[in-house]
Amino acid sequence: MSTLTPAQYLRGALYGLGAAGIWSGWIVVARLGLRTHLTPWDIAALRFGVGGLLLLPYVVRRGLAIERLGWGGLAALVLGCGAPMVLLVNAGLLFAPAAHAGALFSGVVPLMVVLLAIPILHEPFTWPKRIGLVLVSLGAIGIVWSAGGAIGTRQNIGHALFLGGALLWAGYTVAMRRARLNGLHAAGIAAVCTMIVYLPVYAVVAGPGIFRVPLADLALQGFVQGFLTAVVSLVLYGRAVGILGASGGAAFPALCPAMTALLAMPILGEWPTAVDWFAIISISCGAYVVSGGPLPGRGILRGSMVRDLVP
Repeated sequence: MSTLTPAQYLRGALYGLGAAGIWSGWIVVARLGLRTHLTPWDIAALRFGVGGLLLLPYVVRRGLAIERLGWGGLAALVLGCGAPMVLLVNAGLLFAPAAHAGALFSGVVPLMVVLLAIPILHEPFTWPKRIGLVLVSLGAIGIVWSAGGAIGTRQNIGHALFLGGALLWAGYTVAMRRARLNGLHAAGIAAVCTMIVYLPVYAVVAGPGIFRVPLADLALQGFVQGFLTAVVSLVLYGRAVGILGASGGAAFPALCPAMTALLAMPILGEWPTAVDWFAIISISCGAYVVSGGPLPGRGILRGSMVRDLVP
């Protein structure tokens, strides 16, 4: 096993932190857009209009990989990294705060990936994964408790939508791993296919309303959603994993629930409660363990589903 110099580790950690910051930031920026002039449909159109155009040359060069994915795998990519997943999360942000999205979407994805990988990829359900299941479940209960301790509140609608988005993203991740595609290629296929299918439907249904939205709002969403999230975050995370290894990179997706909550405080003025913080920390720890992060005194847990767990 090679030993990293402090400079190499710092460079890998900065790449990983940059990716996690973008993954956390797109949720906060989407919530900000929904508070102003945009709808979930608008934000999805901006994300895939910009991201699809940027990734189109790459996908044309690499192809759709149908021979590796199959039509079912292609559908899983488009559903899980395309408009359906984004619409579920964005619609959930109409009902629940960004910190809850960070916990119940970003934080739960690694667990759902594991649960899907057991029957589909025949991965073992190891003790670290079981511990992660308990921690994530405790955190999810904490989120519900924070919303009023009862099922059926307005925030619970958002929670259900976040979990639905996490399930779609988990299906995307499993399909990508089964076909052995790299993250940028898989995300590019999803973005280009969504652009071709979704944008014409959006144009007919939404009409010219988006052109009445202030240019600054459109530019912010297009830059964060379509450029940073769809392209830059995947490049940064790929470089982090290239330097630190897959298990070393597992720490960074697990930071997303806490980073989302921290970003939401100054940008949105949303301050998590004490119960929220318990849930965020519990889910973050569970996501870290499930995704194969190294634990003190235990060496490295070899999780095979570490790469590209978060959008």
